[in-house]
Amino acid sequence: MADPNAGKVWKTLDKDLGRISQFEYAAQYVSRPLVAPGIALVFIVLAGLIAALFFGAGGGTLTVVAAAIFGAYMALNIGANDVANNMGPAVGANALTMGGAIFIAALCESAGALLAGGDVVSTIAKGIIDPSGMAEASVFVLAMMAALISSALWVNLATWVGAPVSTTHSVVGGVMGAGIAAAGLSSVNWLTMGKIAASWVISPVLGGVIAALFLAFIKARIIYTEDKIASARRWVPVLIGIMAAAFATYLALKGLKHIIKIDLLTAVGIGVAVGVVLYLVSIPLIRKQSEGLENRNKSLKVLFGLPLVLSAALLSFAHGANDVANAVGPLAAIVHVTSVGDIASKVAIPSWVMIIGAFGISFGLFLFGPKLIRMVGSQITKLNPMRAYCVSLAAAITVIVASWLGLPVSSTHIAVGGVFGVGFFREWHTERRYRANNAKKPTSKVLAPEERRRRKLVRRSHFMTIVAAWVITVPAAAVMSGLIYFLMKSFTG
Repeated sequence: MADPNAGKVWKTLDKDLGRISQFEYAAQYVSRPLVAPGIALVFIVLAGLIAALFFGAGGGTLTVVAAAIFGAYMALNIGANDVANNMGPAVGANALTMGGAIFIAALCESAGALLAGGDVVSTIAKGIIDPSGMAEASVFVLAMMAALISSALWVNLATWVGAPVSTTHSVVGGVMGAGIAAAGLSSVNWLTMGKIAASWVISPVLGGVIAALFLAFIKARIIYTEDKIASARRWVPVLIGIMAAAFATYLALKGLKHIIKIDLLTAVGIGVAVGVVLYLVSIPLIRKQSEGLENRNKSLKVLFGLPLVLSAALLSFAHGANDVANAVGPLAAIVHVTSVGDIASKVAIPSWVMIIGAFGISFGLFLFGPKLIRMVGSQITKLNPMRAYCVSLAAAITVIVASWLGLPVSSTHIAVGGVFGVGFFREWHTERRYRANNAKKPTSKVLAPEERRRRKLVRRSHFMTIVAAWVITVPAAAVMSGLIYFLMKSFTG
């Protein structure tokens, strides 16, 4: 005979299991935002352990371990903020999924940092301060540590706000502020600082103008033609050839400069040769890819998808080769001074330091990068493969032009400036076409001012936030660095 209390027992157990399940769901919901910071913290601790293992016991070990921890923190922030500029346009144009973009960027950033990141780096951020003005090596170590901490904190704050800023300028500001705090105003190379200030304006404007010009060319020669597919077969291989030439020159100048020394003229020659080869190769490929496509704008997006993905990957490789020094440069300087005891203008980067920088950038992108990727790719203005292609191409060409002019530029400013340029050009072009149509048909409906304002194609709030963050990056990092230097000096005596 069945126990009459069995049903009640099972109901009680079922309720208890339900409560446990609800508790587990609640715990997962609460802990989910803590997963990424937790993984980042584990990486930072591992960086400190690696530093202790490779540097060895002896005087200054704690200093090197602390520097490795902050270097890893800086690398995480570079991955979270800077890499969005390379992958954002491709994701915003739906040429890549978020997961695909993160995988390609992490792979190419790490490859660029480890293969072409170089074994020598300037320890004073491109001549910002004169190390001879610092009386003791311990003062220089404190200054580099303050620069590393302040620049990492500033980039972290900018990422949290949603503003893509220049990590290069953050490091420059940090080094300048610590240098002033340690050795006075006379220790700063103000001519170099003037060039950097000029690049704040020149690089985004130049990137925006070049991106807008290419978009105007695509609209005139492909989009607004009668037979779009025939026009694409003629001009897309030309654009691919230009892209190949630009990126080959870019990589020769920036990505491979640490392996072999290449001057601008030689780099341009290499770029032209590569561009001609890719132009000839792409002609039959584009013809085959365009077979059966309808004569509409949507079909054109297919032809720009693969070049856009390749350009994003190449930008990430060059960025990893170029910007890993932002994370590990001050760390390498601290390791050198602590182990040797003297201050050098350039030092060799140990392999373990480069590994911390490379993997830190990849982890930062994977854990915190999607926020800025969405910002650059879709929240400033709407991008499609053709517009995003113009942004990537403008980034490579602007770096080449800046190298020719001898200007220190930021890849962040150039890429985001290209996005702004594409958006503002579309606004201008749309307004121009509206006025032309209205002149032909005076009886057509005139848009009210409120509706015209709603048709703005660049979000002004993001534009103002980003520009403001750019302007205050160097002074903010400098002030933070100076304060951190004085704070550390008071603790260390």
